[in-house]
Amino acid sequence: MGRAYEFRKERKFKRWAKMAVQFTRIGKDIVMAVKENGANPDTNSRLRTAIQNGKAVNMPKERIDAAIKRASDKNMANYEEIVYEGYGPNGVAVLIETATDNINRTVANVRSYFNKTNGTLGKTGSLDFVFKRVASFRFDPGEMDLEELELELIDAGLEEIFVEANEEGQDEAVIHAGFEDFGTMQKTLEEKGIALKQAKLERVALSHTQVNEEQASDIEKLLDKLEDDDDVQAVYHNMAD
Repeated sequence: MGRAYEFRKERKFKRWAKMAVQFTRIGKDIVMAVKENGANPDTNSRLRTAIQNGKAVNMPKERIDAAIKRASDKNMANYEEIVYEGYGPNGVAVLIETATDNINRTVANVRSYFNKTNGTLGKTGSLDFVFKRVASFRFDPGEMDLEELELELIDAGLEEIFVEANEEGQDEAVIHAGFEDFGTMQKTLEEKGIALKQAKLERVALSHTQVNEEQASDIEKLLDKLEDDDDVQAVYHNMAD
């Protein structure tokens, strides 16, 4: 009974911690979107996407509204988006997207994570041949005919559509489109009445590095450090499953 309680308590704590990280990252997305194109989601597709992603992870409406209001203050500084690239232990490629109000702090932290895990921070663009940038959309497939939907989305830039389990073990439909087709695909899906759980630009590995269980544990130490950093928005790697 005691062990079961502690296990549930630990799981709840991890879930809360993950939600806090998600809220922080989406809050930054909202700020950058407002600074870029204003506070009206009807005319600001990036803001509309950020709000949509916030709702998908149960981000409270008052927190979303507060982020928009905060970003609308002309005295508030914007975040700078910077990408860092390098190799973790055992030659695994790692790419990190950040949004920061202090570049010196961010680069120092990222470099220290690589150094502490026997990795090497590289130059910008050094991993262009490893990762491809794509527009990614997720939604509940329900009873939808995905083969028919696939044909309907080709003109909107569809590259692939597939179903995979999310972190809760539930099936989600995933659409990948070209980087430049993000806006067109998002608009097409909205017009079809598809309720998106997530819409974002992400990186997909074009090749993978094979590692054993011990080596995977080493690279995960680096990934965990990066994921826990407040300035980090997303972390990608090419370690094979």
